[in-house]
Amino acid sequence: MADPHSPELDDGYTQFVALHQAALIASGVPALHWRSLHRKLEGEIFDAGEVFGIMQVEEAAEEDDVEEEIETEPVKKSNPGLIPSFKVIVTKEDGLKASDPNSIFLIDHAWTYRVEHARHQLMQVPGLLHRMANLMAIPFHGEVPDEGVVEEVLKEMWQYNQTYQLSQGSAEDKIPVWYIMDEFGSRIQHSDKPTFGTAPLYYIPQEMTYTVLWPLRDLDNGEEVSRDYAYGESNALIRDCLLFPWAPVDISHVSCHTPEPADTYYQSIFAENKEILPLPVEPPLHDKSKIFKVYTDMQQVLGGINHPRFIFTDNEQEADILYNFSHIKDYRSLSTHRPHVLLSQFPCENLLTVKDCLASISRRVGGPEGPKWLPRTFNLQTELPQFISYFKQREQRGEDNHWICKPWNLARSLDTHVTTNLSYIIRQRESTPKVVSKYIEDPVLFQRDDVGLVKFDIRYIVLLRSVRPLKLFVYDVFWLRFANRPFALNELDDYEKHFTVMNYVPNVTLKQVHCDEFMTLFEKQYPEYPWSSIQDQLFKNFGELFQVASSKPAPYGICDYPSSRAVYAIDLMLKWDTDSDGKRVIQPQILEVNFNPDCARACKYHPTFFNDVFSTLFLDETENCHVTRIL
Repeated sequence: MADPHSPELDDGYTQFVALHQAALIASGVPALHWRSLHRKLEGEIFDAGEVFGIMQVEEAAEEDDVEEEIETEPVKKSNPGLIPSFKVIVTKEDGLKASDPNSIFLIDHAWTYRVEHARHQLMQVPGLLHRMANLMAIPFHGEVPDEGVVEEVLKEMWQYNQTYQLSQGSAEDKIPVWYIMDEFGSRIQHSDKPTFGTAPLYYIPQEMTYTVLWPLRDLDNGEEVSRDYAYGESNALIRDCLLFPWAPVDISHVSCHTPEPADTYYQSIFAENKEILPLPVEPPLHDKSKIFKVYTDMQQVLGGINHPRFIFTDNEQEADILYNFSHIKDYRSLSTHRPHVLLSQFPCENLLTVKDCLASISRRVGGPEGPKWLPRTFNLQTELPQFISYFKQREQRGEDNHWICKPWNLARSLDTHVTTNLSYIIRQRESTPKVVSKYIEDPVLFQRDDVGLVKFDIRYIVLLRSVRPLKLFVYDVFWLRFANRPFALNELDDYEKHFTVMNYVPNVTLKQVHCDEFMTLFEKQYPEYPWSSIQDQLFKNFGELFQVASSKPAPYGICDYPSSRAVYAIDLMLKWDTDSDGKRVIQPQILEVNFNPDCARACKYHPTFFNDVFSTLFLDETENCHVTRIL
């Protein structure tokens, strides 16, 4: 038998600590357990069964009522929440000492998945649906996966789900992973005074994630194992909200109004972004014959400009224009040492391009509920009680409650969820920071001859020439994106029905229609709604958005830096609404504003695109350019 103190074993432990120390400290795992944890991970030792047992709890109260209910209603599951049907207790005869280095245990994961794959896995992975139904006490006795049972599991799993995300890799790799602990871990109940800590740990040598369990105090035989489902949150109201999936409470006393946040909100975002604002400079004046040297790290720009007044340079220091994909942070140095170098970004433009900020600044024109051109939006980090209150009020009034959860700062519909399930939405707060917006339940649809009536969205490219005075242009060509399946308010996890971004998804159809053809087809389908009037409304809405975004000085608005220029993409949809006279009208809905958008289609189908952009932004010349001035 190997000596546990041998150098080889110490080397293994040293390497384990080097790889996992940051995660262990962040999770609060006491250092006294680390060596034992390493031994159990390395040996795949699952010894919790020697120390703990699962006890089924018989509910004595209102027993007659329960029996009557079972006779008249389908058998209803209990959840692992505050009224448990199971609990985990210490069964070790002499109890458990928190000071014992060996008092740390591994919990296996029964199911690990990403949300977009959940339905497919439940239908296809042998035994998975049976196991999940049994774990959640959902009756299922068939051999063939049952759609109704799948729906029930997809609904109830938000009372069992836990989450983590990888810190390395592509944007797709960093999408949160959800998992359900095995039957032992899933039976551990909530307590405001928990007896145990738990945390997921990604074990790098195996590329596997386990949940780690350790005692927070000494426990005697028979004492319950519990954990805090709202761990780390001390605010009583927020704790009530986070525990809502297991123990719903009445928060109707909370106003659902969401006024614009205080200045401190923007100050904290500014500090987190680590931008350094520029000093005031005079607007750069250039000779009309000047040839500008352009430094860029964007291939689309390098391949898209052949205008005689722009040449490229590999030397950033000699450039007149810096057109960079990566975010500029130190505007102060540029304003001090190179004040007349023109930039393709504005300080504090994240107020437009990050979704929580977009919703906040928009309230300057629309009041607490936001403007009509932006779906009602709540920040799940700061406005969760207001959202739950609003959701429940809509529910009581019988109003539509379809919502869409989006990360603050991801594009391409990554980690985006459509649901009517309040628990699902609340649990999203535990993953990446998100907003939740009212899902457009009555969108204007487009008739595709090959499919039927589908959702579509529209992308306009806007060019911000300056903030003071506010000079805003829109490119005359816009782009369409279409869903691939007929729209209906069902199958909310069907990507090709509810989403339109198909150009990054493998093996799906990408429907393309040029804007000129689209306008003709649209007016045939909706003859009472000429596209010119819709576009006038759109441009008015774009103007209002940029006016509010620049209405306050930085960091509360986009910074007025005379050397800055920018290109943004505004993605929007159209929805049906009713005006004050009861007439059916089309209302634009701005979905998001994108920083440095992908212009591949623009370059491919409109070769003068970047020539037009550069002429408008850097030469202040719009003649013969395909742009329209909005402001």
